[in-house]
Amino acid sequence: MNVKRTTARTRKSDVPYNPKNKTATLKYWKNATTHRGVAELRAKRGRPAKPPEERKEQIALRVDKDVLEWYRDQGAGWQTRMNAVLKAFRDAAS
Repeated sequence: MNVKRTTARTRKSDVPYNPKNKTATLKYWKNATTHRGVAELRAKRGRPAKPPEERKEQIALRVDKDVLEWYRDQGAGWQTRMNAVLKAFRDAAS
């Protein structure tokens, strides 16, 4: 049986045009923004790239367990705060 059964509860399509009517479809999509592909859309996502001199570098750093726990207990942003303390120490030592 190739006929789809529907009931009163069957959700109707929310497409504002008749997909089987080529003229209506083209009229609806005439003002749509065109793109070249998925890569173009993905390029706009996320934070903008920083210049090389402002980028942070990932390292492996060994610190005492109690120091690490204390920073983590401070909540979100603990790595940023740890970086700020290191910068302050660097500037004070200069």
